[in-house]
This record gives sequence, C-alpha cells and structure tokens, in this order.
Amino acid sequence: MANRTASRPANGQNKICQFKLVLLGESAVGKSSLVLRFVKGQFHEFQESTIGAAFLTQTVCLDDTTVKFEIWDTAGQERYHSLAPMYYRGAQAAIVVYDITNQDTFSRAKTWVKELQRQASPNIVIALAGNKCDLSNKRMVECEEAQAYAEENSLLFMETSAKTAMNVNDIFLAIAKKLPKNDGGSGGNGSSGVSLERTDPSSGGGCCK
Repeated sequence: MANRTASRPANGQNKICQFKLVLLGESAVGKSSLVLRFVKGQFHEFQESTIGAAFLTQTVCLDDTTVKFEIWDTAGQERYHSLAPMYYRGAQAAIVVYDITNQDTFSRAKTWVKELQRQASPNIVIALAGNKCDLSNKRMVECEEAQAYAEENSLLFMETSAKTAMNVNDIFLAIAKKLPKNDGGSGGNGSSGVSLERTDPSSGGGCCK
C-alpha cells in the first residue's frame, strides 16, 4: 500500500508530495538524534533509546514541490529487529545509519541495506549516513570506504553529525530531490501520530517561508 500522495492546490501553489521514510541501524548510532535535529532543530546529549518505533513528520521545500516526510524512527536493539519489516514495508525512502567510531555498526548497516534491497519496495531510495562525524578523532570507518560501498550499491551517502547539525538537513533534502514526484499516488489515508512541524528552519532544510 503506497503512502505517496501528490496534489496541486486550486490556487496553483506548490504541489505537495507525501513519502514514508524509515530509519534503520544499530542501537545508539544516533537515529533518533538525527530525526530530532531535522524535525525540531534540537540535540539531546543523552537520548533515550527508542522502543519499537517513533513517528514524526517534517516537510522539505523544493522549487515547485513541498515534500512531506512521514518518518518512522525504528529501534536498533536486536529484540526489535523482527518488527522492522512492518515499518519499511511500503516506504519510499530509507536512511541506514552507522556510527563512524564503531566498525561493527557499519557492518550492520550493510546488512540492513541488503535486507532493504531484498525485501523493501523495488524503487526505494536508500541513503547511508555515517553519523557522529563530530567525533572524527575516534574514527574507525573511513569516509572513502563508506563512499565506495555506497557507490557500489547506488546509495546516497553523507557523513552527518546530529550534534553539530552537519549534513542533517542535506541528507533529507538529497532524498527529497531523488524521490519521484510526477505521479498521483493512491495513499491519502495519512498515518496517525504526533506531527512536530519545525518552525525555525535555521540550518537550511526546513519548510518554505
């Protein structure tokens, strides 16, 4: 069931497209922190672990289109892995997150990419995010290694920092640009959840003024 909708208001303003996006990755790589930074422009040093999944929304404005993301932030603990397909099923986009200071999380990210390629929607846009680049002095995963892997698998790739906001808005914007916006879709049902629309687009990735 597609969640994508596209519509053009009667007054001729921007087309609005809605996409389901899921975040995947090991526990403590910073998935929730990335979402919180993108949606509310905030960062909490000690972010509680997600239980199951959290739902948020945020919009990105392109030239003639407003892209609304329905974001599912999934839990990284192994005991929640069996729930993941419920969240990435029908998703048009995914961000697979790893911690640049932890090689194991990069290996796990590759496993998530394979699972998405095998089981998710055929045209899903997958982005790879190397988070915590503010801790580059503790780096264990080289940027070049991740970049090469991303190119081999046709993934978007950026290193990010939820703490400093580096590339956080940019990775969502890159996804928004890559998503198809020329069909009407069929999913105007809208997911229930808490809508946390950002009101201070200070770092460039918020909605139109």
